[in-house]
Amino acid sequence: MARDLHAAYDALVDEGRIDRDPAQQEAIAAFERLADRLDASVPERRRGLLARVRGRGPTRPEGPRGVYVWGGVGRGKSMLMDLFVQTVEAPARRVHFHAFMQDVHRGMDAARKRGVDDAIKPVADGIADGTTLLALDEMQVSDIADAMIVGRLFERLLAAGLAVVTTSNRPPRDLYKDGLNRSVFEHFIDLIEEGMEVVHLDGGQDHRQDGAGETYLAPVDAEARRTARDLWRALGEGEEEPLSVRVHGREVGLATRRGKAARARFWELCGRPLGAAEYLALAREVDALVLEDVPRLSRSNFNEARRFVTLIDALYEARTRLVITAAADPDHLYIEGEGSFEFARTASRLREMTSEGWGD
Repeated sequence: MARDLHAAYDALVDEGRIDRDPAQQEAIAAFERLADRLDASVPERRRGLLARVRGRGPTRPEGPRGVYVWGGVGRGKSMLMDLFVQTVEAPARRVHFHAFMQDVHRGMDAARKRGVDDAIKPVADGIADGTTLLALDEMQVSDIADAMIVGRLFERLLAAGLAVVTTSNRPPRDLYKDGLNRSVFEHFIDLIEEGMEVVHLDGGQDHRQDGAGETYLAPVDAEARRTARDLWRALGEGEEEPLSVRVHGREVGLATRRGKAARARFWELCGRPLGAAEYLALAREVDALVLEDVPRLSRSNFNEARRFVTLIDALYEARTRLVITAAADPDHLYIEGEGSFEFARTASRLREMTSEGWGD
């Protein structure tokens, strides 16, 4: 398996799609160590039933139970994790952290309706059933509801022998930094540092900065509006009609659509109390989005800025084509206030998503 991972990485270098990066190769070495553990666990899993019948569980092989890769934007964290998932032989589930936590909350709600006392247990059991490797992209915890859940959930998953790999912009100790009741979250940090190999993908350049920004139109002036209108006409097919998506049993009207393309203003999508579930549903529904009139973001419109970040994450994960008119270029759209540090990742994604070839 390790040779397959190396071969896949070398192939990307040979094709000119990426440059060889020493820090990325260190991360690959960490994935190899986890792969060795997964390979060694195969006969143990096969003997697991017999061992349980005899009254003892299978002996777990030595080595890390997961890999936590963190570093700056555009360093190739997601690309390396995806290569690992593609080459590993173990049954794997790869999902964006936002979508994963949405699934967890839905599962817990369903368990509570059935009268289950500990709603986390059936959810964790369901995740572990038939899955050996869980890959979570872009872990960041900003919601107290997630913070209260994630520690106990991961404790059960790791105890069940599930291997976990995740990417993040922050080191474990900076997750949910300054969050409400953060003390309840620190157990989760300990789980990461004790049970997973933490790899810092440091230095280097943002590998997503080469995008030309062909569909990122700033500032918002007459020319930008005209270009956005022309692109909207080119992207969509058929007559304009309202777009609505069904989320948690309710219909949410979001934007105008023409075929598989949608059009909306910033305040229509980010000025209302929408969240990851709605944005993920929108991303599944359309192939392209024209998003207009994005203002400068700051502490004065923090809630809207946070929703914008979540929206871009959902569109990025779905590889949705994006046309955007904004008050400033990505690097100067959100330069002060709470959340400006995390916005560096969003700015990088905006450059990539509005460059030539994105979504092809």
